[in-house]
Amino acid sequence: MNPNLNLLQPYPFQRLRDLFKGITPNPELPPINLSIGEPKHATPQLIKDALTNNLSGLASYPTTAGSLELREAISAWISRRYNIPALSADKAILPVNGSREALFAFAQAVIDSSKPNPVVISPNPFYQIYEGAAFLAGATPYFINTLPENNHAMAFESVPVDVLKRTQLVYVCSPGNPSGKVMSLEQWKTLFELSDQYGFVIASDECYSEIYFDEENPPLGALQAAYLLGRGHANLIVFSSLSKRSNVPGMRSGFVAGDEKIIEKFALYRTYHGCAMNPAVQAASVAAWNDEAHVIENRRLYAAKFNAVTPMLADVLEVEMPDAAFYLWARSKESDTELAIKLYRDLSITVLPGSFLAREAHGMNPGKHFIRMALVAPYDECVEAANRIKNYL
Repeated sequence: MNPNLNLLQPYPFQRLRDLFKGITPNPELPPINLSIGEPKHATPQLIKDALTNNLSGLASYPTTAGSLELREAISAWISRRYNIPALSADKAILPVNGSREALFAFAQAVIDSSKPNPVVISPNPFYQIYEGAAFLAGATPYFINTLPENNHAMAFESVPVDVLKRTQLVYVCSPGNPSGKVMSLEQWKTLFELSDQYGFVIASDECYSEIYFDEENPPLGALQAAYLLGRGHANLIVFSSLSKRSNVPGMRSGFVAGDEKIIEKFALYRTYHGCAMNPAVQAASVAAWNDEAHVIENRRLYAAKFNAVTPMLADVLEVEMPDAAFYLWARSKESDTELAIKLYRDLSITVLPGSFLAREAHGMNPGKHFIRMALVAPYDECVEAANRIKNYL
């Protein structure tokens, strides 16, 4: 077996199950699960109709590149969303089976393990796929702690030069999981300059880009930042998904876009990897990317929950509205694991301890004393959970 498998740590939700082993939640209260970021809003009918109307596609082998119609729909959406010139549908865009699968596979294609001690930089806390992808590609993760005093930003200037020289890939997540913070243009400028200097590839995870609270100010994206800075897409790949945007996590549909030379090589990798998108899913994805009305409604539902819940919890926890995404990253003076146990045991509410989303790095675990709450449940459940927590604490 690949010895690097031994480097993988239990997934946060396995750790959560272990934490709660032997604990019985309060039977007098209906359970409310805020631990996992799985969208619960209804899947739009137009997407379901497109899926069922194209089931004849199951009789054909799909191509790795996907249909031209899908790639053109994605290119048009990127151009509309970020107000930038359209990317080449033939060369700069590749459909993928959800951003998670692509984020993992990307490291396997990018990392050159023949070079000594390759490094993959990741935020900390982070989406655990980044770490697993690095280990399985034969690289070592280097974590940048994202802390409240730094507005949860990645301080790239803190990375030692000897680490930067060995860095081959940098994962960034904007809007961030779990903080919900969006990278500024100045932060992108710093990262682009480091990429140009040291030659590493940037993987920008933007799966939460369409969950935000001000229709006039959508989050800045990496491709948009590059355009505003007068820069091309060299060594830049963006990962996006329909899961959160369109409430179709089970459809497994997203895309990668950016540097045409990297897309060409990644497409070659994926041809051998055998991960072409189902033709019926492709047709449903075209319908999703071409429609914005359901996305606006989706944001309205999230905004209502955050506007109700955040001020309630702010009375008992250190919490504020995120820039985007659907998480509340709440700070507590007590242990995050102890607080999670108490909320589960006494209130029948499941949250995720922040330390489970982070690693010990630079003398600390930056997720310690935080809990992550995903406001994906219906409005009434989220408000009920906030009421219970406020009264309890």
